Amino acid sequence: MFRIRVILAATLLVAGLHAAAAQTATAPAAAPATTQAKPSKMKLTMKKLKEMKASWAANKPKLKTCRAEVKAKGLTGDDRWFYIEDCMNKS
Repeated sequence: MFRIRVILAATLLVAGLHAAAAQTATAPAAAPATTQAKPSKMKLTMKKLKEMKASWAANKPKLKTCRAEVKAKGLTGDDRWFYIEDCMNKS
């Protein structure tokens, strides 16, 4: 029982120190409002993704080519979807 209390106390102490260190860390300077975030840093919503997929369905051969490029580059996550969006918007 004593060991459990000691371990619990140590865990709480470490968590408290970690939280205190996180609060004292300086935040990065805010970017100017006129610059846009890079696509890979933006949060992709399900609604936006469904809209993108619906617009791509009209041009399946081009979508197939874009997906092959994504696979060749090894892109994953949001980066993959933003690359396909750029690829589909090219003429």
